[in-house]
Amino acid sequence: MKKSVLVALMFLTTYSMAGSVSIALAANVADVMVELKKEFALAHPDTKLNVTLGSSGKLTAQIKNGAPYQVFLSADMNFPQALYKEGIAVSKPVVYAQGALAYLSKTPQDFTEGMALLKNDAISKIAVANPKTAPYGTAALEAMKKAGVYDEVKGKLVFAESISQTVVYAVTAADIGFIAKSSLYGPNMSQYKEGAHWADVDPSLYTPINQGIVLLKAGEQNKEAKALYDFILSAKGKEILKKFGYHIP
Repeated sequence: MKKSVLVALMFLTTYSMAGSVSIALAANVADVMVELKKEFALAHPDTKLNVTLGSSGKLTAQIKNGAPYQVFLSADMNFPQALYKEGIAVSKPVVYAQGALAYLSKTPQDFTEGMALLKNDAISKIAVANPKTAPYGTAALEAMKKAGVYDEVKGKLVFAESISQTVVYAVTAADIGFIAKSSLYGPNMSQYKEGAHWADVDPSLYTPINQGIVLLKAGEQNKEAKALYDFILSAKGKEILKKFGYHIP
């Protein structure tokens, strides 16, 4: 066999063996993951990243039922800690970012009222992520209860399956919604202005949203999965996360 043909075959074989990583991703991280993928590809151009979005609780259930995800980015620490305790995660959960809660409305609101705004008659539907599976939903309920408005507004609550669906509800069927602040940095969100359409929820009203990452058993022998895990926790990864409104502990 000619040397040139042999080299070509070796190249094709190497290319066909290019790795892939299967990622279970909390919905609030969807937009920032687009940029993380671009940056990661600079050093790993042949690695394909396959992302599945969902609420942290539902993704955890899938992982426990054998879904072959290799890296899990959760919206809190409880779900990855449970997976680690059961031996399904092979790395101890680490906080990769701290999420922030925000209000979002398709129409201008007087956010100086704070939580009292939710009691206004003009607001009949409040979008919230399902607190059973979405940590941002848990934080939203905690904030309403701590502010003393929950009992008065609980009849207005409309629950979404994930935090990304909550954003859709907030700008369509609902009058206002509790969303992940990171969602405001995504495409098609520039029309919503701070102070008019959205504002930060007072962070003293809810427990800090520590978001955890773990390497799963299915990715234990996958070098690309470990490389992605390390990249997200690197200075560059944290820089990108910070740009999307996350706090870096």
